Amino acid sequence: MSAQPIGAGAGLLAAVGILLALSALRRGRIGLAHRLAPYVHRRARTSGLLRAAAPPEDSRTVLAALVRALVRAARVLERGGSSAASVRRRLERAGGALGYEELRLQQLVWAGAGLAATLGGGMLLALVRPVNAPALIAASLLAALAGAAGRDWWLSREVERRRARIEAQLPDVVELLALVVGAGQGPVAAIERVVALGRGALVDELSLALAEVRAGTVLTTALVHLEQRVDSPRVARLSEAIAIALERGTPLADVLRSQAADSREAARRELMEEGGRREIAQMVPVIFLVLPITVVFALFPGLFVLRIGL
Repeated sequence: MSAQPIGAGAGLLAAVGILLALSALRRGRIGLAHRLAPYVHRRARTSGLLRAAAPPEDSRTVLAALVRALVRAARVLERGGSSAASVRRRLERAGGALGYEELRLQQLVWAGAGLAATLGGGMLLALVRPVNAPALIAASLLAALAGAAGRDWWLSREVERRRARIEAQLPDVVELLALVVGAGQGPVAAIERVVALGRGALVDELSLALAEVRAGTVLTTALVHLEQRVDSPRVARLSEAIAIALERGTPLADVLRSQAADSREAARRELMEEGGRREIAQMVPVIFLVLPITVVFALFPGLFVLRIGL
């Protein structure tokens, strides 16, 4: 059993205790201003505008140091990982209520979880066999980086899953819009009817576009904003088709029906491509696992007969 990881952990705990003690001593120390305060008589000011600003809080406490460390860590995540603009854009496309600061805090939590898990596993392993302390520290840092990167990757996966749900719902919503428009209602009234009857990610985006229209935004501009939020080629084609139909006076119901048919055809084509990719992936274990064993069993009797000379 190696005592290096256990000694490192004990040293870390001792350092934290010393920092806490020094912080308490610094906060309890009486400064020169406090000593001279009973002998100095300040005259009351006639105006509240002339009052001095409140003295800043002591920034030497452990809590302030932790806050500064968290701020620095967030800046490091922004410089070394995804930019703030990219994270905010993906948060908007994910459609959740999570903010930028909350996501950065979750990245720090994931990084701390990876660091603690690796350090804890290394200390438990040190009870059984010797562990290299520098390698454990390096592995812990890598685990922390992996945790922060993993949360960023999970956000990208959430955006992709929501985009897939929107594209799967697009043909049905467009056909419903075509039915309402074909019944004689306008595009805004059709969107209101779909928002009132439907549910899902695409309906939520349409409700945001409807709120923009009610606030005074032109329908085509609201659809452009919807296209930017979703970042889907199918939604972009739909938005452009509606804008062109409204500009040129083309029957909107026919345009919507053709867009619904195109969306269904694109979904069918992607489904066939996904099936082809999975079929190829299923051939990998057959080629690399089953086929070699079959060849060995087929050739082994003949080789055995030739070896014994029968």
